[in-house]
Formats: sequence, C-alpha cells, structure tokens
Amino acid sequence: MTRRIERVGEIIKQEASKAILYKLQDPRIGGLVTVTRVVPSPDLRMAKIYVSILGDESTQKKTLKALKHAKGYIQSEMASHLRMRSIPSLSFYLDDTVKKNIHILELINKAVNESNYSRQIE
Repeated sequence: MTRRIERVGEIIKQEASKAILYKLQDPRIGGLVTVTRVVPSPDLRMAKIYVSILGDESTQKKTLKALKHAKGYIQSEMASHLRMRSIPSLSFYLDDTVKKNIHILELINKAVNESNYSRQIE
C-alpha cells in the first residue's frame, strides 16, 4: 500500500468514526462501535471499513446491518468534510481481531496453568 493510500485510509477512518459516533441516531446501533481499520482500494473508489462492536453476536449483526444501511449517509457526511474528487464507496465488515486475540490469550493462560500444575505434581 502506498503512503498516499495509507494517509487517505486514516482520514476516512477518522471521518467515518465521527459520523458513526456523533451523527448516526439509529436505535439498531446498540453496542459500542469502533472503527478499527480502513482498507481503501488502490484507485480510492472503494474502502473496506472494519468495525469492532461490543456486545453479543445478535447485537453485532444488528449493528453491522444498520451500518450497511446507513452507508450513504456516512458517505455524505464524509463528503462534506473531505476535499476529495470522489468519496469512496464504503463497505462494512466485522473485525473479529479482538475476539481472536482474547481466544489466543485464553489458550496461552491455559497452557501456562497446566504447565505450572504439572510442575507442582512432580
């Protein structure tokens, strides 16, 4: 990824976060939503927005659906704040990195505890 694309991705991340946190008033957005990363296409016509949503699986699905529904509004909010020739078409994806990291930490803790337990027995 070029530096320009990275920079544009960071700006899109900031503007999308502002729009989601301060402008959207959709009751379906139940959990805490955090934009974790943005991956713009090389031609900047599209951008994949990865979000982390606090809550159970049902809440996450409802919130993701609401974000997909509000994509036009979020794009128009971004257009009013960005000076770009064209605003990228947005698509939202659930970022499950945090969930995976927690699972890995649990596995590590379990392995450490089992190792300590076996040492105590010997």
